Amino acid sequence: MYFVYMLLCRGGVYYTGLAADVEKRYRQHLSGKGAKFTRSYPPEAIAAVWRCGDKSTAARVEYAIKKHLTHQQKRQLAAAPETLTALLPETAAWDVAADRR
Repeated sequence: MYFVYMLLCRGGVYYTGLAADVEKRYRQHLSGKGAKFTRSYPPEAIAAVWRCGDKSTAARVEYAIKKHLTHQQKRQLAAAPETLTALLPETAAWDVAADRR
């Protein structure tokens, strides 16, 4: 099982990534051992998480969020993770579900 997660980072920017263990990956970002982006913009909170059937699906969801959504749409998505399929209709056919933490 893989997850796509969105972090709210310093300056109000969003970072999207994928991981098998979101909490562990979040701790890596906090410690400065995560992505280069989160070293420059440290994470403040996990904004949203989606459960995906496999790594391939998670990679497609991550890519779609990064490529197709504006900052405003990412803010909307963070506020209501269940709206993923409304913002990105192609994800409706994929094995993806909002994961409330």
